[in-house]
Amino acid sequence: MMAIARYRRRDSLSSPLFVRITMKQQPSTPKTRPSDEWIEIGKIIGVQGLNGEVRVYPSTDFPERFEEPGQRWLKYPNQSTPQSVELVQGRLIENKGIFIVQLAGVSDRNQAEALRGCVFLIPEGDRPHLEEDEYYIQDLIGLVAIDQRTGEEIGTVVEILTAGHDILAIKPPVAPLEIPDISETSDPPPKRKSQPNILIPFVKEIVPIVDMANRRMEINPPPGLLEVNN
Repeated sequence: MMAIARYRRRDSLSSPLFVRITMKQQPSTPKTRPSDEWIEIGKIIGVQGLNGEVRVYPSTDFPERFEEPGQRWLKYPNQSTPQSVELVQGRLIENKGIFIVQLAGVSDRNQAEALRGCVFLIPEGDRPHLEEDEYYIQDLIGLVAIDQRTGEEIGTVVEILTAGHDILAIKPPVAPLEIPDISETSDPPPKRKSQPNILIPFVKEIVPIVDMANRRMEINPPPGLLEVNN
């Protein structure tokens, strides 16, 4: 859930929670920072054409981060700190949810290919103060989801899907594997099956409590929601 006032995604239910990512017009000039003081806003996932453009999968709600020319910060996979780059131009491919970006000094496909896997970052200090019921996506990842009715663990938040409405993707806990007595069977031991993620709308009525201090949230699912996910 990440958005500022003009980018709030409202659900059909009242009192929605919001996710927030914002942008400064001029990125601050970072000094040496630990890696946990940077926030990822997008990743280069491929190249576009022959003229050095790259494809960027965003993790921000603000298109100006990849559309407005100016200074950006780019980190290579084998680096601990980013380097300054100049964004020349960018455009959104709406049906794919990615941006096509041109960086200064990158003029052919080989140079663009060398950037695959790099991530765009902003200094953590550029994030604005959050209002009540506003959260950063990065801070929600890893929270344990508890069924408010039963107290049982539903799973762990692993992703926030933002296609239309904000949706929590929750990975169920791994069920214990029952190992048969090998003396009574010649069958190979069973393999553990992975369960699909549970998808939960991130709205106040369904997620009434988000406890950042204890890294947990409580889910009050409407009848049938968890069953539909199974």
